[in-house]
Amino acid sequence: MAKYKYKYRYPWVEVPDLKTVRELIENGHNHPDGGDNVQYVFSEKKKEKKKTFNEVWHDTVGLGQYLYKNGMHEKKVAILSENSYYWIACFYAIMSGRYITIPLDAKLMDDDLVEIMKRSRCDAIFYTREFESAIEKMKADEDVTLSLYIKIEDFDKVVEEGHADLAAGNKCYLDFKPEPEDLATIVFTSGTTGKSKGVMLTHKNIMASCLASAKVIQGQHAIGFLPMNHLFAWASALLLSNVYHVWGYICPSLKTIADDIKNYNPENIAGVPLLVETIYKSIWRKAEQSGRADKLRKGLKISNALLKVGIDVRRKLFKQVIDGLGGELDYIVIGGAYLDPKYEKGMEDFGIPIFGAYGTTECSPGVTISTFEDHKLGSCGKPMLCCEVKINNPDEDGVGEIFVRGENVFKGYFEDPEATASVFDGDWFMTGDYGYFDEDGFLFFVGRKKNLIVLSNGKNVAPEEIEDKLVTKIEYIKEVVVYEDDTDLIGAEFYLNTEEYPDAKERIEADVAEVNKELPVYKRIRVVKTRDSEFPKTTTLKIKRNYKNTQKA
Repeated sequence: MAKYKYKYRYPWVEVPDLKTVRELIENGHNHPDGGDNVQYVFSEKKKEKKKTFNEVWHDTVGLGQYLYKNGMHEKKVAILSENSYYWIACFYAIMSGRYITIPLDAKLMDDDLVEIMKRSRCDAIFYTREFESAIEKMKADEDVTLSLYIKIEDFDKVVEEGHADLAAGNKCYLDFKPEPEDLATIVFTSGTTGKSKGVMLTHKNIMASCLASAKVIQGQHAIGFLPMNHLFAWASALLLSNVYHVWGYICPSLKTIADDIKNYNPENIAGVPLLVETIYKSIWRKAEQSGRADKLRKGLKISNALLKVGIDVRRKLFKQVIDGLGGELDYIVIGGAYLDPKYEKGMEDFGIPIFGAYGTTECSPGVTISTFEDHKLGSCGKPMLCCEVKINNPDEDGVGEIFVRGENVFKGYFEDPEATASVFDGDWFMTGDYGYFDEDGFLFFVGRKKNLIVLSNGKNVAPEEIEDKLVTKIEYIKEVVVYEDDTDLIGAEFYLNTEEYPDAKERIEADVAEVNKELPVYKRIRVVKTRDSEFPKTTTLKIKRNYKNTQKA
């Protein structure tokens, strides 16, 4: 794709050399640009509330001291809550002391939450009242080791009790600072095919990823809506405010994201591809409804023609579009899944670049990232400064397993040395993902090793690669899973948009046949099925694969 020159609108912030999350949070509090400036904005009971960097530190210290007073030094503390400022304060309190945080997925079933508490042998938990049923099950299970249950609804009371203890002369929480090699968190993954594993990350791991991303891509005020138990949220919206010293709005739900973007005019957003797709479709839906669609298409033709001769007028020409997104949106960072290039190119045409990234929980999570200077359609960017990346045993197309090594790579799986050993080749972490580097050094993701289809002729097929092509070529596909059937043939099961395309089921076989012409013979789809409902998904909205190919992995 064409290389566009983007002018960054804000002064570049020098990234300090910080070794622990505690040092990072203190940097937000102590820096001249932090202090009494606003760090977080959020809604509570339909009223806007704000917290300054100093107030966040006050809450962090109060909660941390409360934990210390109750004997939690060097013990495990979980958080069970939907996105909120209070989640962040609890997280900061745990990460700033000699504690180990276990961020729980609020979308898990009660029994799954209980199981994680048993497996982790957790000692304390912050929770909100909406999870009372899970908490009661934890209290009733004799194998759950929790000894301290803290209601987040008692937040202010707990904070002040901690400060009262400090005022009485007990300074222990502030005195015991975590070290870079200390275990900071155990994150239980939500996989698409198997039992979750506890990923152990040190302060060094988290800071390596955080600061590496801060050195190559920066931003001002943002909106955070990704689930806070996932590391992508930590890297994109949670921790970096302490480097840039900027405020962010905490979005409680995707249901309000459109209004929140308008009201809080973010300079950047980080999210999953579905967000970009939703924004792009919304732009065109509104254009059609207002009768401006033809004018918009004409504007795009003019803009793209001018770009070919080095003239960029997109931000001016499409000001109405950008104003509909708050007026200040400069870029969107995405990760976690495939984005149809037409949406990426479509947003770029309006002057809002999409920065692809790649990472895994085991890498804290960043591995590669795109930047203003370096981004390419469909790619995941280039390796971050904290790690090395290589393609192991590439095939004739350069595709192989993505290997990573560096300070961001995790310590191992909690109490599972066999699983840990199985994912390391020396000091290289074997991600289980397949990809390739192009001639310019951009990483392109192809698919998951555990999803790989191995045909009887020895050919390897990454189902994600075919799925991406199908979605790109056939507009009425909502979801698709490519699999190997019992007769060693490639099959595809589709969930189609029959509301807008009533004849979709009648058309699908012929349209698949057209796509097959663009595929090598061994990758062609021989079995076509349709379904009337969405595929079952994990809590991170990834489709659960139950076919023969995944059972063999």
